Amino acid sequence: MQDTRCAYCEVDIRKPGHAHIEHFRQRDRYPQGTFDWNNLFGSCCREDACGKFKDSCGPYDHSILLKPDVDDPDDYFVFVNDGTIVPRADLDDRSRQRAIDTLRIFNLDAQNGALREMRREAIRPHRDTAQALMEMSEDCPETDFLKFLEEEIQTIASLPFSTAIRHTLSKRC
Repeated sequence: MQDTRCAYCEVDIRKPGHAHIEHFRQRDRYPQGTFDWNNLFGSCCREDACGKFKDSCGPYDHSILLKPDVDDPDDYFVFVNDGTIVPRADLDDRSRQRAIDTLRIFNLDAQNGALREMRREAIRPHRDTAQALMEMSEDCPETDFLKFLEEEIQTIASLPFSTAIRHTLSKRC
C-alpha cells in the first residue's frame, strides 16, 4: 500500500533511521492495537509532522482522522502546486472537519513547515509536463491526451509526494 513512503506525508522512508512503525491509534491510549496490523503503518520520523507529531498533540478522537488504508486523499484534499494542501470545496460538513483535523493533527500543511516546501520541490520538475499536458488537451483528441496523462501518472506513482505531483499533472489544483 505505501511502497517506500510515509503513510501520511508520502516522503521517502527507505533510508535507515528515516522510518518507524506507527500506531494509528496511539499505543498508550489503545494498547490492544499494539500488534494489530490494521493499526500499523510505516511513518517518517519527522518530529514536526506525521505520526510523531500526532503522538505529541494530546488526546484526540481517532475516528475523526482520515485513515491511510481506508480513506483516499483524493476524496478529501486538493494538493496545490505551491506545496499546500486544502480540503476539497465540495465536502459535506463532516468530511470537511475530518480533512481539517487530519491536516492539523498530523501537521501536514504547516504554513512554514518543511513538508510544504518538500512537496513544492517534488512538484517543481513536473510543472513543465503539466503545462505541456494542458496544451496537449487543447490540440489533440481526448483519448490521446488521457492515454498520455495516464502514462505520466504511472511514471510518477512510486515517487515521494506522488499525490501532489499527480494533482499538478491532472490540473486538479
